[in-house]
Amino acid sequence: MKKVYSALAVLVTIIIPFFLMMTSIRILLNPFFLDYEYSLPNFPPDEFGFSTQDRLYWGKISLDYLTNRAGIEFLGDLQFQDGTPFYNERELSHMLDVKNLIQKALVVWYCAISVLLGLYIWSRAKKWSDFFWRGVSRGGLLTVGVIVAILIGVVLNFEALFTQFHHLFFTGDTWLFYTNDSLIRLFPEKLWSDAFIFMGVFTLTGAILLMLPGMKFMKKKPK
Repeated sequence: MKKVYSALAVLVTIIIPFFLMMTSIRILLNPFFLDYEYSLPNFPPDEFGFSTQDRLYWGKISLDYLTNRAGIEFLGDLQFQDGTPFYNERELSHMLDVKNLIQKALVVWYCAISVLLGLYIWSRAKKWSDFFWRGVSRGGLLTVGVIVAILIGVVLNFEALFTQFHHLFFTGDTWLFYTNDSLIRLFPEKLWSDAFIFMGVFTLTGAILLMLPGMKFMKKKPK
């Protein structure tokens, strides 16, 4: 059974980075992140007139859409006081793409949690915890490498990193908008660069914490 347990440990190692990054992203998909960002003294003001309260109101509605079960009409029905749509068709299309991506990622995240929990319980019951925690520790180490690379990219050239991210997950230039579009006014580059940094810090912290329980098993062969 050692080969089976070793293979399962490798599976744990592979799952850990995704699990940690998605956990961090799910934390950031909450209203408190917007409360924090919009209250920063150096957060860029909206040159077209949104106040901080406007941004909080519209931003939290938009954030809620990404994790709820509503259709695109949830955003499509939003209007300014003069009756004009809050989001144009291009923005709505992109928000739908983002929601689909997030919803799929969350499903995989839930599966990852279930698999890790199931393997942990199995390892305790069948006494192959050494293998499990070695996998966890290596997963934490792998995560540290990935996150350090991302944070270096943020510091050196966030715009290039942000562009590559969108090319990876979205088709064509559907994610590009004018400066007076509502999405840009609500979510300028400063918010996204901070989100990447926070995601990296949260994930890095989790990775280090997960490395600790398995460190003692890394120095000896599993039984």
